[in-house]
Amino acid sequence: MAISIVLDAGHGGYDNGASYQGRKEKDDVLRLTMAVGERLKQAGYDVSYTRTTDVYNSPYEKAQIANASGADYFVSLHRNSSPNPNTYKGVQTLVYQENQVVNDIANAVNSNLEEVGFKNLGIDERPGLVVLRRTQMPAVLIEAGFINTDEDNQIFDQKFDQIADAIADGIEKGIQEARGETERKYGVQVGLFQYFSNAQYLQQQLTDMGYTVQVRKEGPFYAVLVGEETSLEDAVALQANLREMGYDTLIVNL
Repeated sequence: MAISIVLDAGHGGYDNGASYQGRKEKDDVLRLTMAVGERLKQAGYDVSYTRTTDVYNSPYEKAQIANASGADYFVSLHRNSSPNPNTYKGVQTLVYQENQVVNDIANAVNSNLEEVGFKNLGIDERPGLVVLRRTQMPAVLIEAGFINTDEDNQIFDQKFDQIADAIADGIEKGIQEARGETERKYGVQVGLFQYFSNAQYLQQQLTDMGYTVQVRKEGPFYAVLVGEETSLEDAVALQANLREMGYDTLIVNL
């Protein structure tokens, strides 16, 4: 059974969250939440959301949605803010109370976002936050940079895809570490054929181009799989390269 994750885009509807020069937190985090969710789905996770449009649910309702789903993990996405613009910068992950599981996820996400270019502000306990206190599964709240700091906004806008990759990959790394699982590997499916000879022909073409390629039996068909990536971020990058070459692609677990 797939691991299930509820993703929460903070705020929504009449609740804009923090705002800066016309920019609204609720919009930034909804776009980011949906992007992270797509990447996690591609990696084989069962993903659901507290909202997928610009609607308001109270923090209590968000926790109820998560609990009713029976999900294994809860991740809420926000953007930070400070009283005065351009005073603070960086990413931070909030937890109800530090423990092995949430620390593994938080540290992995923070480290990945630090590599993207954000300052790493670490983990902070916030037992007063309803979405962390009322959820019945391990829960983290990611503050993806300060919305009223120009430098963080520049990173958010210019490296949006990398940020989504980094968060999804960090969530997965943290879950795997917390569960003591062996490292997962990904491939990119570029073809599904009825005849082995056709799959073998495509395999040889891609091998000649320098790719690691295998053919795997999938029911009555033969799938051509490229790569043996150990992170979702690398698999997404490989998928993008293959799509530029004209292949229809799908990320799969090896």
